[in-house]
Amino acid sequence: MRAGLVALGLAALLSGCATPDRDTRLQPGLSRGEDVMALYGQPRRIWPEADGGRTLEYSSQPMGQHCYMVRLGADGRLVSLEDGLSPAARERIAPGMTPEQVSRQLGQERSRVFFRNSGEDVWDWTVKPDQSGYGLRFNVHFKDGHVVRTSHSMVFPNRLFPGLDD
Repeated sequence: MRAGLVALGLAALLSGCATPDRDTRLQPGLSRGEDVMALYGQPRRIWPEADGGRTLEYSSQPMGQHCYMVRLGADGRLVSLEDGLSPAARERIAPGMTPEQVSRQLGQERSRVFFRNSGEDVWDWTVKPDQSGYGLRFNVHFKDGHVVRTSHSMVFPNRLFPGLDD
């Protein structure tokens, strides 16, 4: 009995580590949207696509470092899966993009702050740092409803309250 409980607990722990990008149960062309939702629950947002498909957004913000964008075709089958917060995805953010275009690429932001002196509305996302020892945020600066630039902010550990790095 005890061994069974330990095995069950271990299985639950390991299944909690599964992420859509490494889940072998999800196969492009075979898996359906219902399969994804059965494994990962309801997405934070569902984006309609021009071809009749949709993209399911699984964001781990504000504390996580990923946003899985699961693209489904018009037939409801898995087409592709991408981490919207990967370095390659962040590089696609360009001046002139609208807030909706940025959200569709990166997913739900961690926070938004308006800077009155510069007139910039800055959104940020927690992302994976290049090296350990600090946290990293990716910032998108909007002015008059369009991206003007991007930047990164380092977040150093809080020595008084470990775990609260903000």
